[in-house]
Amino acid sequence: MPLQTYTIDPTHSAVHFSVRHLMLSNVRGEFTKLSGTIKFDAADAVHSSIEASIDATSLNTRDEKRDGHIKSADFLDVEKFPAITFRSKQIKLGNDSAKVTGDLTIHGVTREVTLDIEGPSVEIKDPWGKQRIGATATAKLNRKDFGLTWNATLETGGVMVGDEVKVTIDIEAVRD
Repeated sequence: MPLQTYTIDPTHSAVHFSVRHLMLSNVRGEFTKLSGTIKFDAADAVHSSIEASIDATSLNTRDEKRDGHIKSADFLDVEKFPAITFRSKQIKLGNDSAKVTGDLTIHGVTREVTLDIEGPSVEIKDPWGKQRIGATATAKLNRKDFGLTWNATLETGGVMVGDEVKVTIDIEAVRD
């Protein structure tokens, strides 16, 4: 099969994250606006690529005050850095999984990361005649690697916000 181009379907895709709060529990959130393109060669993954962009202003943790703080200059600084982007550099396919290494830019800082991929799925035809694929990507990031260093020390020891951020990205994409 030759190289196929897919567009990420934002209504059937999601970016979720979790981070430790007060060293007690995980706070979960999501970004509700995601876009991008996948160029996929099922026969030879070396020729495949992914480019994605997350609208950082679409952050939602179900707490307006917390969302405002995360969007502020203390964290994402969405006024200066309204997008989080990913551009793949290498894709290695396994039987039902893949590893995608690429450049992730958050808060104006670019770092190489590797995403663990469950999938990609077999291409299917939806009820409207369009061809679709899906996959789930996961990663653990250190927020400090991207300049997100704000924190507060607790009286009892520990910190308010953990450094490790767990990310899960569910993608459904439509062939162009």
